[in-house]
Amino acid sequence: MDSNSITQLYFSNVDHPITYDRRKFLKKLGKGIIVIFSINHLSLLEGWSQNTFVEDEDFNAFLRVKEDGRVDCYTGKIEMGQGVITSLAQVLAEELEVPITSVDMIMGDTDLCPYDAGTWGSLTTRFTDPVIRAAAAEAREILISLAAEKLGEAAENLQAANGTIFVKGDKSKTITYAQLTKGKKIVKSLTRKPEIKKAKDFNIIGKPILSLDAVAKVTGKAKYSGDIKLPGMVYASIIRPKVYGSKKVSVDKSGLSQFEGAELLEDGDLVAVVHLDPEIASKASKKVKIEWKEPEAKATTETIFTYLENTITENDVFEKGGNLEEGKKSSSKLIKGKYYDGYKAHASIEPHCATCYFEGDKLIMWASSQTPFGTRAELAKTFDMPLENVHIKQIFLGGGFGGKIYNQQAVEAAKLAKLCGKPLQLVWTRKEEFMYDRFRPAAVINVTSGVNANGKLNLWDFDIYCAGTRGTNLFYDIPNNRTRLFNQNNVHPFGTGAWRAPGNSTTTFARESHIDVTAHALGVDALEFRLKNLKDQNMVATLKLAAETFGWNKEKPEGHGYGIALGKDAGTLVAIIAEVYVDTNTGEVTPIRIVCAQDMGQVVNPHGATVQTEGGVTMGIGYALYEDIEFEGGNVKTTSFNKYQINTFSHTPKIECVFIDKMDSKPQGGGEPAIICVGGAIANAVFDACGARVNLLPISPKRILESLK
Repeated sequence: MDSNSITQLYFSNVDHPITYDRRKFLKKLGKGIIVIFSINHLSLLEGWSQNTFVEDEDFNAFLRVKEDGRVDCYTGKIEMGQGVITSLAQVLAEELEVPITSVDMIMGDTDLCPYDAGTWGSLTTRFTDPVIRAAAAEAREILISLAAEKLGEAAENLQAANGTIFVKGDKSKTITYAQLTKGKKIVKSLTRKPEIKKAKDFNIIGKPILSLDAVAKVTGKAKYSGDIKLPGMVYASIIRPKVYGSKKVSVDKSGLSQFEGAELLEDGDLVAVVHLDPEIASKASKKVKIEWKEPEAKATTETIFTYLENTITENDVFEKGGNLEEGKKSSSKLIKGKYYDGYKAHASIEPHCATCYFEGDKLIMWASSQTPFGTRAELAKTFDMPLENVHIKQIFLGGGFGGKIYNQQAVEAAKLAKLCGKPLQLVWTRKEEFMYDRFRPAAVINVTSGVNANGKLNLWDFDIYCAGTRGTNLFYDIPNNRTRLFNQNNVHPFGTGAWRAPGNSTTTFARESHIDVTAHALGVDALEFRLKNLKDQNMVATLKLAAETFGWNKEKPEGHGYGIALGKDAGTLVAIIAEVYVDTNTGEVTPIRIVCAQDMGQVVNPHGATVQTEGGVTMGIGYALYEDIEFEGGNVKTTSFNKYQINTFSHTPKIECVFIDKMDSKPQGGGEPAIICVGGAIANAVFDACGARVNLLPISPKRILESLK
């Protein structure tokens, strides 16, 4: 599912108009200078049209300068390890002229924060960053105007720095933000774009800053949904079918009699045991016997790709240029290829969790959700209650990668809490995660390329089955081209959904593998071929930076290979060059070194951008070399990390991250882009090392040895 589809999904769930009582809202915020916005002023968020779905009265705060001089920054985004708790604080501190240590981030609280469709798509920096900067700049102007009255000076003679305002050239005349805001409640609406700083004036933006939540996380003080403990809380253990999509026929609960205090709850196909002790709840649930009606198996691990191609016939043309037939006629060489990518799990360390209770007609919840406002809407719809009666509270997430966009565990927890009338916590097991966490879809890519007598790409026919079109706009100069998407709802044997840069890692693997296949067929160096055929000069610069950093032309040791892959995601251009060693006796691949160059515009926090890149590359090695799902129809046989191998420290090579210097540009996405090129770069490096062209991810030892035969 691409980001547009996800946006539509969550707006479609908002049946009730979003309204908010101004008095109650401002009372919650307390005293200080509060910069708010009306939904009608979302022109600041270029390309969004949320005001279509809400009433004029809806408003939220961006920031509050409190009586003690500290600053609350409000955002509907959540923190799941991507580091925006730090980068958003940086941009606020920069414009407001306060130390970053004085900023408190209020994130994803549906009672306090601005409405947000969800934290996905690397949208936070691109869309939230500019609005928070604008709000902070307006707050700075408000404070300066108040200081002018207090100090008896013209506003243009004053300057703000480090949470104080002083007369230029005379710091003896100074007043702090705390002195200005104490005892006041000043509410200003953000209706215009104030003047914001240029790169030459930055003091905080562009500086590497360690994550503000790092100490809390390494000391165990950080709170996740599973850390919430409530008086009288029970724990739920759900009894699941073996096969996805099964329907309940009958329930035998006689085995519960041996567990004092265990209670069976039923709501349709949802059957669970609750108890004050989570261990007893789990043991008791295993004694409940349920007869299930299983759906017919449509495909297996071995047949899924043929099934997709044979089942899906309709397609949409995503991009087209020139004439394919003319391209074929004028090409001196035509090269066809098929590329396959299996299902992948999100494999977040924290499983899906929700802790909740009903207080009268109000539902309060802490949920491991990337979409707190979407969760609120879904719960309100489920229980036919007003949106304002559902409160999703701020909480950390232990990874998401797109898997926590969906809120099944939140709905299940709320239903069970309603049934038993007690505070309740639901934590999915790892087996449940593999069954219900919506895998990244399996996909097939069919490619035909053509080159003319001058070695230039002349034809590109790219058919995508199930991976989506994200990142597939051509940055190569190919006059005759077509990109088609073959897709169908409910074609997969179990749930699928967004997975870090949805679909882009699959299509990039196919495109960049085939670019290398084409270059090899011509006997041309992979770097030279790309530079000759690129039309995007920013991509040329990014590739050259990667090649220079890597040292492309240096001599390779025996058994080693180099591979390149280029891609684009979330406005960011990526070039990855990988070095691997392949043992041709065992087929085992050892990653040696990976260089990742990116053009992401303004880099707000170089430290944060680096660790996000390292994380993306590390996760990418997993999908490229190890991660695979075994299944038969809806029976998922891969149910734990014993069978699903993710990348580990011992397999992680040296990773070097370099960025194009564009500090005066708009910031682009940084959470997802790096992952998209890893599979293609490693596949090309494996071929360079030993001559094995593996067209199916993961590139396992078995597949390498089969290719070598």
